Amino acid sequence: MSATATIADIAARAGVGTATVDRVLNKRPGVNAETMQRVLQVVAELGSPPQRGRPRKGENFRFAFVLPAEPSPFVELVDRLIAQAAGEFRHQHITEVTHRLATADAAQFAAELSQLADCDAVAVMAPDLPPVKLAINELVRTGVHVVTLFTDVAGSMRETHIGADNRAAGRTAGLLLGRMAAGARDTLLLSSQATRLSAEIERRIGFAQVVEERFPKLKVLRTPDLPADDAGASRALLRFLRGKGVDVARVAGIYNVGSGSAGVARALEGLGLSGSVGVVAHDFTDEHRALLGTNGLAYVLHQDIHYCISTAARVLRALCENVRGALNVVQPRVEILTAENLH
Repeated sequence: MSATATIADIAARAGVGTATVDRVLNKRPGVNAETMQRVLQVVAELGSPPQRGRPRKGENFRFAFVLPAEPSPFVELVDRLIAQAAGEFRHQHITEVTHRLATADAAQFAAELSQLADCDAVAVMAPDLPPVKLAINELVRTGVHVVTLFTDVAGSMRETHIGADNRAAGRTAGLLLGRMAAGARDTLLLSSQATRLSAEIERRIGFAQVVEERFPKLKVLRTPDLPADDAGASRALLRFLRGKGVDVARVAGIYNVGSGSAGVARALEGLGLSGSVGVVAHDFTDEHRALLGTNGLAYVLHQDIHYCISTAARVLRALCENVRGALNVVQPRVEILTAENLH
C-alpha cells in the first residue's frame, strides 16, 4: 500500500487500537516495546499516514471552543473569559469562535461537534458519552487537533486534557469536611446533578475514597440528583433533608460537585443551618464569592480558568505547528478559597 495508508489501516493490520498507533507515530509514552515494534513494522510495509493537521487557508489558525449550552455560573464565566482573551488570541494569530451546544441529547451534541471539521483545532467541554467520543475521534482522523477542557472524555483520541485533577479535588473536599465532623455530627452529604461530565464523576469518586480511607466512622449520604437551577436544587434538597432517613442534626457538611450551590445554601438557610453545616463547592464565580462572604459556603475549590483557556490555545497552536513537546502541560492546582483569603 502507498503512503495514503490511514491510522485505521495501520491499527487493523497491527491488531491494536488507533490510539496506540497515534502514540507510536507521535513518540508518546504508554506503548510497550513489542507493540511499538509491531506498529513500526506495519508502517514500514504500508507507508506513513498523512501528517496530522492541515495547511492554513488564511493568515490565522481557526480554533473552536465548545461549551455546554445549558446555563450555569461556571460555564458563563468560562464563556466570558474566552471572550476577554480575544486580544491575546489575535496576537497569536488565532481566530476563535465559541460554540454552545446542548448536552441533553448526546447524539445531537456529537452531530454538531462533527460539523467543526473545517477548524484547525477544537477545545471541548463535553459529556463523557459514546457518541461524543466517536465525534472527537472523527475530528481527529480528519486532521483536527482536539483537547478536552475542564472535564475529560476518556478513551477518545483527544490529544490531551487541560484542567485540574478532579479526583484530587474531590479528595480535598472529603478531607475538609471530614475534619469538620465531630461528635454526633457524623454524616456528610454528597450532592450533584444528573450529568455525564467526567469531572463531576471523578470528584464524587475522590470524595468517597478519602472519607472511607481517613474517616471510616462517618456516613456519606447521596442526595437525589439535584436540578441545575438554584430554585429547583433548593426545593429538591429541602425535600430530601425533611424526609425519612435523614437526621439533619447529624449532618456536618455537604459537598456539591457541580452547579446549584446557591440552591443548596438556600435550603440550609430555610432549615436554620447556615454556618453550622459546612458546604464545599467548585469554582470562584461571582455567586460563590458572595456565598463565601455570608457563610453560605465554607470552602470553594478553584482552578485558574484563564490559565486553562490560554494553555488550551497555546497547546493547540503548537500542535498545529508540529512543535516538539507541545503536550508538555503543567495542569492547574486546586486552590482552597475561604472568606478569609479572597483578597
